[in-house]
Amino acid sequence: MEAKNRILELNQILKEANYRYYVLDDPKMPDYEYDRLLRELEELEQAHPALVLPDSPTQRVGGEALSQFEKVTHPVPLMSLQDVFSQEELKDFLEKVTQSHPEADFSVEPKIDGLSVALEYVDGRFVRGATRGDGVTGEDVTENLKTIRSIPLTLSNAPARLIVRGEVFMPKKRFEALNTRQEALGKPLFANPRNAAAGSLRQLDPKIAAERGLDIYIFNLQLAEGVTFQTHEETLEYLRSLRFKVIPYWLFHSAKEVTRQVLSIGEDREALACDIDGAVVKVNDLSLRELLGSTAKFPRWAAAYKYPPEIKDTVVEDILVQVGRTGVLTPKAVVRPVRLAGTTVTNATLHNQDFIIQRDIRIGDTVRIRKAGEIIPEILEVDLSKRPAGAVPYVLPGACPVCGAPTEKDPDGAFLRCTGVECPAQLARNISHFVSRDAMDIDGLGSAIVEALVEKGDVRSPADIYHLTLDQLKGLWKSGETAAKKLLAAIEESKGQDLSRLIYALGIRQVGAKTGKVLAAHFKTLDALMAATEEELTNICDVGPVTAHYIADWFRQGQSCHMIERLREAGVNFQSTQTVQDDRFAGMTFVLTGALTKFTREEATAQIEGFGGKAAGSVSRKTTYVVAGENAGSKERKARELGIPILTEDQFLEMLT
Repeated sequence: MEAKNRILELNQILKEANYRYYVLDDPKMPDYEYDRLLRELEELEQAHPALVLPDSPTQRVGGEALSQFEKVTHPVPLMSLQDVFSQEELKDFLEKVTQSHPEADFSVEPKIDGLSVALEYVDGRFVRGATRGDGVTGEDVTENLKTIRSIPLTLSNAPARLIVRGEVFMPKKRFEALNTRQEALGKPLFANPRNAAAGSLRQLDPKIAAERGLDIYIFNLQLAEGVTFQTHEETLEYLRSLRFKVIPYWLFHSAKEVTRQVLSIGEDREALACDIDGAVVKVNDLSLRELLGSTAKFPRWAAAYKYPPEIKDTVVEDILVQVGRTGVLTPKAVVRPVRLAGTTVTNATLHNQDFIIQRDIRIGDTVRIRKAGEIIPEILEVDLSKRPAGAVPYVLPGACPVCGAPTEKDPDGAFLRCTGVECPAQLARNISHFVSRDAMDIDGLGSAIVEALVEKGDVRSPADIYHLTLDQLKGLWKSGETAAKKLLAAIEESKGQDLSRLIYALGIRQVGAKTGKVLAAHFKTLDALMAATEEELTNICDVGPVTAHYIADWFRQGQSCHMIERLREAGVNFQSTQTVQDDRFAGMTFVLTGALTKFTREEATAQIEGFGGKAAGSVSRKTTYVVAGENAGSKERKARELGIPILTEDQFLEMLT
């Protein structure tokens, strides 16, 4: 009984803290206190799982991953709005309403640039959330929406059935943090917060959505059984009383006041926590909305004013090159300061060499600049009439501006990359890859420890890991020497990893874990691989000419040679420890599919490779056999289409024994 009461009490305290923090933006509880109480609740729930409430704050982390999203038909269609792009068009809309209904007043709201959704509650409990889709049919994203802390999971004094509409968005600060993390992981950056929000909400794994920090503003009441209202204002205040995070709004009677507020929102939009792409003007009186009706596409009682992108002239004073954590060289134009969309712009992205050539951008040029998606300043065009004499075409450097290593063009794009394995700009990422599970597998060297070691200057190359001392490490943990000694033991143990793991750990482009195994099995030693020519590499199965060039070129770089010698000095294993029992599978390629019951995929792969064969991930005409477990799908169908033999697990075991 005591545990039950405490769980109820903690639920109430933490829900109130969440409401103040995520809805009212008025936190009263310190983060430390919140974390302490949440930890206490988690421990109580683990000890008493039967007492876990469905709307507990601990249940916001996301449920099981889905295989696909179910379709949802909206009980009340989620209509789109008519766009207006000028003050004249806005005036026309207002006059059409006021000419026949001079008593009309209007609400003005910021138009959040996000993803529209409908939230449905039954008997006060959140039961379903769906994307807008085409307005009639959307997708069920309930589990992802549950991770948004400003969405209440339960309501007090709510009608039997309630449907509200809102806009899911990603706050600007969360967007910046997300892109910083994407860059660190070597993944593509999101173009703007709207794309990031939409992509996050449509993740099949809710845990990913939970990490993204999405938020929502509720802007419309779709359905409330048994409750009636006269105005839009009443509906919003009713939703606010139910503790929804309601969109800010203003009420006006005259067209002049409406227009002034629309323009005012536009002028202040840079100060908002989220992106907006316009302002929404709606008739406030709900009965008047009924009279005005709708066209086939839009309601006649509302319009969305879209803000035009602000464009100004400035001068390119310099072009600088930044090196990202993936080694990509990104040029940046330093421009004469200019006020744009509410902020002072001092630089603009130039993307890559192709972008510079296409627009013929040179230092000293007068250019037209705007904010792409209201976020990133970009150059639209050059005013050639103002080009200064002597301005020369700009070419990205052939050597990395950070470490001096040669640069090379990405064959799959227009980017230049630094080839230096010890380049300080990408060092943390290279080390994190080197110590990862499929590479040298050094337990305890997480990203935070790697960042700390790089920042202190204790590691300037992945090879420096093997030269770390107890004194350098013991200050990184509260537990001091104990954790440091444990890490040193893990580092020492990793020296004996197979050559295939070391090859993968080196971070050579297009050389994954499987290619590492192929190379290790063929060359047996790292020295033999280093001495191989591109022609010799191309003759190896699964090593094409592009990959062969990357491998040979990597070993020619001065930084690579330095790192290899440091690894040799430390006693890292340079030989293959793979043992081939016999070569019965030599030249054969197997594909595993379906649920295997007699062994794991890793065990089956090890057996195949132990007999000189190869385990591939996809079926092609080069596939020798497909081993099909239960519920085998498209791979088995493709094998039948290509006439490739399909083995049961028992048949595969017979081949092994």
